[in-house]
Amino acid sequence: MAKVRFIAMTTTMARHYQSGGADANGQDPEIQVSDGDGVPCRHCLQNVGAGEKYLILSHRPFPAPQPYAETGPIFLHADECERHPEVAELPEMFNESKDFIVRGYSCQDRIVYGTGGVVETAQVTDRASVLLARDDVAYVHMRSARNNCFQCRIEAA
Repeated sequence: MAKVRFIAMTTTMARHYQSGGADANGQDPEIQVSDGDGVPCRHCLQNVGAGEKYLILSHRPFPAPQPYAETGPIFLHADECERHPEVAELPEMFNESKDFIVRGYSCQDRIVYGTGGVVETAQVTDRASVLLARDDVAYVHMRSARNNCFQCRIEAA
C-alpha cells in the first residue's frame, strides 16, 4: 500500500476567498457566524468556533472546468487561519464524522470509475492508500458522505 499525505486547501486559494475574491461560481462568499457545530474550515482543518465568522462559498478543487470538475459548497474561516500541515495521519477534525466518500481521480483530473465509495472514518487512510497504489489513480478526494462536500485532497507521500 502507498503511504499517504492529507492536503488542505492552499493558502493562496484561502486568502483569495478571505480577501473577498469571487468563488467558483463568480459570486462573493457569504459571511455567517458559527454556532460552533459542524463548520469545518478546509484550510486549517479545524472547526470554526462558536461566535467566529466563516465563509460559505462554491469551491472547485480542480485546476480547470471540465465535466468531472465537481463544484460545491465549503466552509472557510472568514479571518486568516494557518494552513494545516500536510500529514500522513488523518487530521483530528475528521474523527468527528463516522464516514466519508473516498474517490480516486486520474492525472487528467477525472473520476476513476469504480474507486468511489463510503468508507468508515477509521478506514479512510487505508482505502486511500490502496487507491493511490493503482497506476490509474493520481490523487484522491475525501468528501462528506452526506452532502458530497469536498474535505481535502489525499496524495501518495
